[in-house]
Amino acid sequence: MSDEWKAPVEGGKEERSSWKLLEKTLLASVQEQRRARRWGIFFKSLTFVYLFVVLALFSPLLQMGDGKNADGGHTAVINVRGMIADQEQASADNIIGALRAAFEDSATRAVVLRINSPGGSPVQSGYVYDEIRRLRGEYPQTKVYAVITDLGASGAYYIASAADEIYADKSSLVGSIGVTAATFGFVGALEKLGVERRVYTSGEHKAFLDPFQPQKSEETEFWSSVLATTHRQFIESVKQGRGERLQVEANPELFSGLIWSGEQALELGLVDALGSTSYVAREVVGEETLVDFTVKDSPLDRFTKKLGAAVGTQMALWMGLQGPTLR
Repeated sequence: MSDEWKAPVEGGKEERSSWKLLEKTLLASVQEQRRARRWGIFFKSLTFVYLFVVLALFSPLLQMGDGKNADGGHTAVINVRGMIADQEQASADNIIGALRAAFEDSATRAVVLRINSPGGSPVQSGYVYDEIRRLRGEYPQTKVYAVITDLGASGAYYIASAADEIYADKSSLVGSIGVTAATFGFVGALEKLGVERRVYTSGEHKAFLDPFQPQKSEETEFWSSVLATTHRQFIESVKQGRGERLQVEANPELFSGLIWSGEQALELGLVDALGSTSYVAREVVGEETLVDFTVKDSPLDRFTKKLGAAVGTQMALWMGLQGPTLR
């Protein structure tokens, strides 16, 4: 810095006052620049949040038109991925909404359910099964094909059995036609800890699934009958969907809950042929253009689910408070 800008060491009051005024002016300028930077950062952050919210709200609408062939027909694809349950991606509401949109599209030549799921709720699976059969009756010219990728078990196979034909890879896992309901028993642990469980109910068997109370033989028998009824409904639906293609006599354990490879499933009549989604679209449907009709969660939905509903669901599963599950 040149000498003319240095603070005077000696001088009169007038000179010292001028320097102090200059110093205050410079400090005020620096503070103003800092405030401007802070406000700039604030407004940039606000703009980023605004754009994120807009993207979260409108991304499902943009995704709905992905891949559509404006010049001709297409093969509609709907993903059934993960646990089949309410409030999950593979919920009945999401799958049925996608099915209706696919069938109502005049350019749809066929619908492919691309399945990779271990199963889940018998209620949600049943809803989808019934809707597929209803839509097949309403749109007889539009075929439905189920394509099992890695896994098509339990409730996922329940859904697949409603299709006109089922395809899988030779190494896919297929079947698991059974029902399970799991919980824990903490009675012994409470006794060792010296903790007393107090439950107040109006109804003799209201708390029969409480994992902190001893099991009663009559309640265990009753719960087994509930699961057996659900299993029977599952078997009847699969038989209705697959008909004489099932080789029940060749393997009496077909409905025992066991799971087979795609190659074994073909021999048992659980699937009709081996092939991928692209193979079905190209060789079976004759329309290679694939259009994804899967209902997708927005980024905002996925974020809130992870923070809220997912935690509650996992706690319910851990405590054994969920209903029967198809497996």
